[in-house]
Amino acid sequence: MRYVLKIAYDGTAYAGWQRQKNARSVQEEIETAIQTALGSKVRVTGSGRTDAGVHAVGQTCHFDLDASVPPDKMPDCLNRFLPPDIRALDGFGADESFDCNRSAKRKTYCYALYVSERENPLKERYMARLDNAPELEILRKKAKLFEGEHDFKAFCASGSSVKTTVRTVYEVRVEESESYQSRDLKIYVTGNGFLYNMVRTMVGELLDLANGKREEDSLQRAYQSGDRSLLGKTMPAKGLTLVSVEY
Repeated sequence: MRYVLKIAYDGTAYAGWQRQKNARSVQEEIETAIQTALGSKVRVTGSGRTDAGVHAVGQTCHFDLDASVPPDKMPDCLNRFLPPDIRALDGFGADESFDCNRSAKRKTYCYALYVSERENPLKERYMARLDNAPELEILRKKAKLFEGEHDFKAFCASGSSVKTTVRTVYEVRVEESESYQSRDLKIYVTGNGFLYNMVRTMVGELLDLANGKREEDSLQRAYQSGDRSLLGKTMPAKGLTLVSVEY
C-alpha cells in the first residue's frame, strides 16, 4: 500500500528535510519511526526539500509498505516514536502512480516577521525581527513584482543542481496583525515550485524595494541576468514555514 502522510515539524534542530550523513534530518526521523513501529525499513519521499531551520505545517510524504495499519491510523502509530518536534497530522491511502514530489502542482510558504525595537522570546523561534517595516499597502504593491513566470536564478543559493531556474509564482500575499505589542507581518508565496533559498531571498528583496533601498529596475535586471548581487539579503530560515502542498 502507498501511505501518504501530512507532516508538521519545527525545523530548528534539523538540517532540513532530506537525509544527510552527518546531521539530523526530518526524513531520517520519520524513516526511523516507521522501522521502530512496524519493523520495516522504507524510503520516505517528501513533496520537496525544506532548508535547515525551516518549519512545516503542511509537508507531505509517501512510502510503500505492506502493513495492516489503516492509513488514517498511521499518524497515531508513528507519533509515539517520533520526536516531539515532528508529528504526522493525517494519513491517506493512494494509488501507486501518486508521487508526493512529482504530483505536486502548487506549494505555499509563509514568511513571518515582527516589528519591534527588542527581541520577544515568544516570537524569536518562528519569526524574524525588524526594527521597522514599510506600510502594508506599499508591501502589497511591491509584492506584485514577483508574481508570474520568471527566471529566479538570482534568487537561488549557489551549488544548486536544478535543470531549470524558471518558476511561476501565482500569488504573493501580505497580511498584517498585532500581538504582544508588536506589528506582525506574514508573507504568503504560492508557486509551482521553489529553488533553494528562493522565498527567503524574495522576502529580503521585497523589504528593500518597499523601503526604497532598491529600485524596481534592479529586480528586472536580476531576472534577466541571474546576478545575485542585484538583490537584497537572504532572510533567516526560522521565519519560513511550508504551509501547504496542492495536488
